[in-house]
Amino acid sequence: MSPSGMKKVAGLGQCSLDYIALVDRYPEEDTKPEVIEWTEQGGGPVATALVALSRLGVKTAFLGTVSDDLAGTEIKRGLKQEGVDVRGLVFKKGGRSQTAFILANRRNAKRTIFWKRPTVAELIPDEVKVELIKKSEFLLVDGLMADASIFAARVAKSRGIPVMLDGGRVREGMMELAELSDHIVCSEEFSRDLAPTPRKALKELARLSPRAATITLGKRGSITWTDGEVFHQDAFSVRAVDTTGAGDVFHGGYIYGLLRGWDIPKTVEFASALAALKCLEPGGRAGIPTLKDTLRFIRNFKLK
Repeated sequence: MSPSGMKKVAGLGQCSLDYIALVDRYPEEDTKPEVIEWTEQGGGPVATALVALSRLGVKTAFLGTVSDDLAGTEIKRGLKQEGVDVRGLVFKKGGRSQTAFILANRRNAKRTIFWKRPTVAELIPDEVKVELIKKSEFLLVDGLMADASIFAARVAKSRGIPVMLDGGRVREGMMELAELSDHIVCSEEFSRDLAPTPRKALKELARLSPRAATITLGKRGSITWTDGEVFHQDAFSVRAVDTTGAGDVFHGGYIYGLLRGWDIPKTVEFASALAALKCLEPGGRAGIPTLKDTLRFIRNFKLK
């Protein structure tokens, strides 16, 4: 399927306004270091994954909630600017939208995230714009709003629409959501909540009978279970300055590969490359590459 022929991907979950300070070392307390670069970008796992898909030429729709404050306005503006359909974004008055301050250390590409959850009520099933899911070809959820996520996943399953779970941590309702998911792509922290090692965690996830389950391991790449086998994908080596959002972009790249009908190893390879290139710029979205640049990067990397 060509990118222009792709239908919309719907995503339900977290969105944020991120303030990112790029520094060359983690500061000591009670000091005033000058930052190298300051940037403000939209963030959040599902929201950023949809932005990645949008840049790859896929139509996307976001379902979530913000308040009517400045952060909420900027979150909506940022998504619309990237071509994401925001009709499923519910504004709730009189509160604060989710925000985060991210300190990114250019020297080692590590980051520290200080974040504040929204003060408005989370999305509930009655507020989910079901038509956006029914008109989509894929659904991504992060499980943060458990009731709405489970409801959305059931709607998708009833229509034969594949579901992917972005598992950051094992929260209430997360395993029920995992059972509804065709693809589970989770963090190492999520895997530690299940089992002592990533491979043992994959065995636990495999019992849920997804088409595939992947655990991302940062600089160590990722491991994936599919068709009864486990394979490892190395991380692509780049001069990273900030890893913020790399996992979110990985999810976007993963869904893109599935939409194209690629096999799971090729899909994971592409997602890894897309996430690696994102790390060349501070913030979760600024460095998200185009399809052309990502494919060229993979070709050139293999020629080295």
